[in-house]
Amino acid sequence: MKKILLAEDDADFASVLKQYLELCQFEITWAENGEEALQLFQSKTFDICVFDVMMPKMDGFTLAEKIITINPEIPFVFLTARKLKEDKIIGLKLGADDYIVKPFEADELVLRLNNIIKRSSQNHFSKVADELQIGIYVFDTKRLCLKNGETTQQLTEKEADLIHFFYTHKNQMIKREQILKTIWGNDDFFSGRSMDVYISKIRKYFKDDSRISIESVRNIGLEFKII
Repeated sequence: MKKILLAEDDADFASVLKQYLELCQFEITWAENGEEALQLFQSKTFDICVFDVMMPKMDGFTLAEKIITINPEIPFVFLTARKLKEDKIIGLKLGADDYIVKPFEADELVLRLNNIIKRSSQNHFSKVADELQIGIYVFDTKRLCLKNGETTQQLTEKEADLIHFFYTHKNQMIKREQILKTIWGNDDFFSGRSMDVYISKIRKYFKDDSRISIESVRNIGLEFKII
């Protein structure tokens, strides 16, 4: 089931929409305001975000800006009663995949969400630079390799996925189950052991830069630190 973070302060509307989307095989996490949505995004993994624009504590535009800094790859949609052309332009300039004005047809929304998720999964790494600087290393996201001067470490697809995930969550506490569900698709025992092996390899790849570390926090998760 694809996971949606829904940020909507209208409880009645959110409840109806949540039930409909769940009938369409989505898993919905609902936040009543922007601050709550941001906290949920930092602690869980989602396939797409759906934000109202006008919300208490933090509006949808500000929420989107903060979420982009955490994960620039996450697709997001604005779902709002604000019809002004200026608002739509602001939303699209922020990088929104769609700007849908209420009222709307629920089945059309489902089609749009599915299409966006499909495009996002087909264009892996498409929203990030070809090369990312990580300490003294250069991570080539297209050729799947890690460069350190004249030395190049070729990466498997899963190693690259894991390094990219760490990079987009750098200097944050990441729960093990969040990593497992994102990279492995589940958080069972065998996936957990596989992840431990990959993390050991990645620690070795970054061993020449003392400012980079992958620190384990017992019974909680990991932190990819870049000083």
